[in-house]
Amino acid sequence: MRIVIFFTLLFTTIAARSQVTFDSSAYLRDNRGIFSLVVAVNDSIVYGKNFNGKTGEELFNNQSLTKSIVAVLIGIAIDKGFIGSTETPVADFLPVLKKDPDPRKRRITVGDVMNQASGLWHENLERLDLYLALNDPSGYVLEQPLLTEPGAALHYNNAASHLLSVILSKATGQTTLSFAQKYLFTPLDIHEVTWPKMKDGYYDGGGLFSVHMRTVDVNKIGRLLLNGGRFKSKQLVSRKWVQTLLAPAKTYPAPWGLANTTYGLCFYHKIYNGEPLTYGMGWGGQFLILIPGMNAAVSVNQDVNDQTAIRQSDIFMNRIFPLIFDWIRHTFPRPLTTKN
Repeated sequence: MRIVIFFTLLFTTIAARSQVTFDSSAYLRDNRGIFSLVVAVNDSIVYGKNFNGKTGEELFNNQSLTKSIVAVLIGIAIDKGFIGSTETPVADFLPVLKKDPDPRKRRITVGDVMNQASGLWHENLERLDLYLALNDPSGYVLEQPLLTEPGAALHYNNAASHLLSVILSKATGQTTLSFAQKYLFTPLDIHEVTWPKMKDGYYDGGGLFSVHMRTVDVNKIGRLLLNGGRFKSKQLVSRKWVQTLLAPAKTYPAPWGLANTTYGLCFYHKIYNGEPLTYGMGWGGQFLILIPGMNAAVSVNQDVNDQTAIRQSDIFMNRIFPLIFDWIRHTFPRPLTTKN
């Protein structure tokens, strides 16, 4: 209830200060699929609104945006020495690969998995029920023949992405959720999260069951990255890892998202109207969009409906986000220097 009141008062204040031009768009006003939208500039929320009967208290299904949150956790694990680097072989944590007759599997790195370029088996998106019904989904993925050379090409892979959660748990000796609560969620004052497990007992790392959070809390993670990994004077994530996520050394052409987008380390990357964008994306239009040059973070949660998911995502990125981008650019002073 407090968040609802806060958003109402906040929106009234912002609307009085400057015209919120994008808020009157029919694509937003008449959109039955959008649930919650939060925009932050210069580390302050400048717009927050819920739609279609939703409230700021609800935990939304973030789908594959889960991967981007796991990427932040992998960086924290690297910072703390649990994982050597993105170049560390996943076989160090999944020793069954050291016994596999295909020696190429021993060359798969943590970075390859984060880049969707591991070459490992991936699930049939049209028959996800078969994969989700497996008692040991991570073990099944590791046993299957490689589809491509590790690191050779991007093949979007929820099944392999789940291995990041397995690796995180094995490397740290903690569950993915416990590690996240200790080093990310609790320090960020995020206290309500639902995160289901796969049948292998590990928290879902790919986004098929997904981490469920408030939109405002997802936005908080974005602001953490824009602030170089700092929150309330505490360095939660190293500046080096933040820079790596925002500008990875290696990326691959992405098969979807905005035109001419690349993918690397569980995030999408694009130059948009002259501005570098880094964004996480989940099925149905779950987005966390970072605009470092404007010090802005945009987070949105929408309906997860297979029948409308692609259209819902497209409407937001190609119709609504351009209005938000222009509003930020024309309403708020550009920071003198970026924080990354």
